Amino acid sequence: MTTNVQEMFGSLLLDKKIVASLTAMGFEEPSPIQEQTIPLVLEGSDVIGQAQTGTGKTAAFGIPVVQSITDHRHIQALIMTPTRELAIQVAEEIGKIGRTSKIKALPVYGGQPIDRQIRALRSGVQIVIGTPGRLIDHINRKTIKLDHIKFLVLDEADEMLDMGFVDDMEEIMKNLPAERQTLLFSATMPRPILSLTKKYMKAPKNGVLRVGDIDKAIVEVKVEPVLKIVLKNK
Repeated sequence: MTTNVQEMFGSLLLDKKIVASLTAMGFEEPSPIQEQTIPLVLEGSDVIGQAQTGTGKTAAFGIPVVQSITDHRHIQALIMTPTRELAIQVAEEIGKIGRTSKIKALPVYGGQPIDRQIRALRSGVQIVIGTPGRLIDHINRKTIKLDHIKFLVLDEADEMLDMGFVDDMEEIMKNLPAERQTLLFSATMPRPILSLTKKYMKAPKNGVLRVGDIDKAIVEVKVEPVLKIVLKNK
């Protein structure tokens, strides 16, 4: 068994191939949410990230998910987004992160011919990003199989709730393997989202990150039954 060569990215020790991709993307050091989230995900914890857009949250979950892919034959990560635009954006960024590791990410969403998506899925992808309705369509057709899923990411979960996707979200979550990591990112934490976290996420090893939209932040760590990392704006 070969060991991946690792290299520092700021304060984080990552796979050298991923660091090369991040350098090519223009990343010089991790943002606060990346610095706090990535070690939690790599150690196997579920994470709840209360974060605004523009804080670097896509790379915060994309980097550790890409690094944790071990089997190129199967889909190992499912990422739910509220809109096709976000699905495309997330797929593009994760595709860049995984380029040197030969990890493929595919967006699936309504409004695009499903046959085209099926052909792409059959060509071999490891990470699928999609809207809940189209994901369910593929799952029902068995063009997306859930047996080997190691990661579920709910991106902008509150937006999915506002758009009426909560039943679809739960339908997908209850059919995933029990042995998986769940990562949830949301700008707000309404009651139905909190209910999903209690039902489908592993306590007490959750990381709760509240991140403002200003890059410079003071980190305050509170030791409680649930780990909370609170990033406060200066």
